[in-house]
Amino acid sequence: MVERTTPWPVGAPSWADVLVSDMERSKAFYTAVFGWEYTGGEADFGGYVTATKDGRAVVGLAPPMEGAEDQESAWTVYLAVEDSAATEQAITEAGGVVYYPTMEVGPFGRMGIYGDPTGAAFGTWEPASHAGFGVTNEPGSMAWNEAMVGDFAAGKTFYTEVFGWTYADMSGEGMEYAIFTTPGDESGMTGGIGHDPDQEPAWTVVLEVDGTDEAVQRIKVAGGSVLVEPFDFEHGRLALVAGPDNEPFGVITSAAPPEEN
Repeated sequence: MVERTTPWPVGAPSWADVLVSDMERSKAFYTAVFGWEYTGGEADFGGYVTATKDGRAVVGLAPPMEGAEDQESAWTVYLAVEDSAATEQAITEAGGVVYYPTMEVGPFGRMGIYGDPTGAAFGTWEPASHAGFGVTNEPGSMAWNEAMVGDFAAGKTFYTEVFGWTYADMSGEGMEYAIFTTPGDESGMTGGIGHDPDQEPAWTVVLEVDGTDEAVQRIKVAGGSVLVEPFDFEHGRLALVAGPDNEPFGVITSAAPPEEN
């Protein structure tokens, strides 16, 4: 478990939210699956709510912006920054795209939404009163974030130029993949970057659960769907699923770390 009340290191995944078409339906779904409770929802912030577990911020749920009600539901991962304007300039200089320029979010911080040069969309978060994830790597909270990019080399170059990422290559047959870390990050909140020719460029999220098969059953009952049935691999038991708006995400029961001799 990683519990945090201070800002995440620059370049680290620090927040995530999901765009939903029916807030009450999605709140009920995610509560049934993860046991979340919610705060927020004020009109001043577009009805945005923060999901919490044991009083700690987990993720956000966002209704569509006015005039964009037909926007496809999806998760957005936000990378921590110290200076939103400077980061936005660095993004454009490195070949990225500005979808929503940096903006104030009340007393909470500043955000922007961008696309990397390969087509994967992401956000940035400059914290003020809202530091980001209040807890990760325990059931009901974020376990992993990854960018599936359209070009592996170009994607890695972009995120290094803008966020200072370094990589440990994990590529295998038919897929390029690396674990990224950020400068000076001792939080354990690393993530992955990869390229699969069969996948569209996108950032994705994986949430920790206490029992992947049981979580998948809850997802089915609550109105979600299963994209890839649970399977075991070296890091745990993973399933790929979708919420009530067909927004894809993963659930994992992580393998216990090896015991030190």
